[in-house]
Amino acid sequence: MSAPQQHRYDGRPRLLSQQWPTLAGHARALGPLPEVPNLIDVVTASGLRGRGGAWFPTGRKLASVAGKENPYLIVNGMESEPAAGKDKLLLRRAPHLVLDGAELAAKAIGADTITVCVHRGSGLARHLMSAVADRASANWGTGVRIEVSEPPKWYVSSESTALANFVGGGEGKPRSVPARTSGVNGRPTIVSNVESFAHIAMIGRYGPNWFRTAGTGEAPGTALFTVSGGVRHRGVFELPVGVTGDTILRVAGGVVEPISAVLVGGYGGAWIEPRELRRPFTPEVLGQIGASPGAGVVVAFPARACGLNETMRVAEWMAAQTAGQCGPCFKGLPAISDDVTKITREGDRQAYERLRFRLGVINGRGGCAHPDGVVKFVATAMKVFAHDVRRHLSGQPCQGGPQVLPVLALPDESEGWQ
Repeated sequence: MSAPQQHRYDGRPRLLSQQWPTLAGHARALGPLPEVPNLIDVVTASGLRGRGGAWFPTGRKLASVAGKENPYLIVNGMESEPAAGKDKLLLRRAPHLVLDGAELAAKAIGADTITVCVHRGSGLARHLMSAVADRASANWGTGVRIEVSEPPKWYVSSESTALANFVGGGEGKPRSVPARTSGVNGRPTIVSNVESFAHIAMIGRYGPNWFRTAGTGEAPGTALFTVSGGVRHRGVFELPVGVTGDTILRVAGGVVEPISAVLVGGYGGAWIEPRELRRPFTPEVLGQIGASPGAGVVVAFPARACGLNETMRVAEWMAAQTAGQCGPCFKGLPAISDDVTKITREGDRQAYERLRFRLGVINGRGGCAHPDGVVKFVATAMKVFAHDVRRHLSGQPCQGGPQVLPVLALPDESEGWQ
């Protein structure tokens, strides 16, 4: 690459300013797909961390399969979190930005095929296949084959090993072996989410120094946040990593009513108290209170709603999403859901004691991270909504209030896992 240039972050969105659904518009805005022979080094220098939830360094992830025999690449566009919308937005409005990043990454690791995975019935597959066809007609890209796949709509089917298993012809259920070790048909496989690849496309064009002008030293760049709940403007907003939670809500028009809590990261994330909104939203800072930016979900929870009732609804939904492969998931999660329900509806103190025990023994014992996510969601709710818990246990249940958190219809059992 050329010598580093001096850049200053101008405060404008980077990904959301590139909303060109057509290849022609994308080409006019950004020019051709660049040649980046040392992409992994460039991405490593940029400090990009995956925006799918774990915030793992993307350069290290790519390097983990580079040089291995017959690697594979999957773009995770499943976005199973019902309160999230950023990846769907990018796939609809900037599909070629995502595909550019995926092609650059595939070439860097030596993969000959890319599979973009989106939920069955989401309507995204046809849109993406049209984009892929346009790229082929225009001879755009690196020549890597791009396929589109529709795994089932189960929450856990978006997990990386589940996607690799499904793309390889198996069921969309998690496996115990990491995809980077043995993914699609045993091939070392990279699975990263949509936003991560969109950032790679921009880094490939403008370089690591440009990317680092936004964000923090440990977590550079911008990130997409899906904001909902008691705010004036619900939607997806792009902000530098490290802005405070107060800033995120202010950009969404501010809160329009008193809030009692904030859900951060999604349904596998954590509840935090409103006073914690003064913290910078980075993995390191939020990690100090047991939270994480996760998949960029931020829900300002109205004080007039019952946090315990909403936790009950989501816990029941998450328990029904089990793949039925390990005890902590198909036995532990329904038990947790049942305890929360009895606390909420009956003020059952024995259920409360059982729940405290179960939260301690289930965490970290599942075959994938699904049980851990439910444990964090419920455990932080018991803490942040302690006032609601005490009221219910004392025989003064509330009326539940408005339903704030979206809960989608479960997949039909006849759909299965393939």
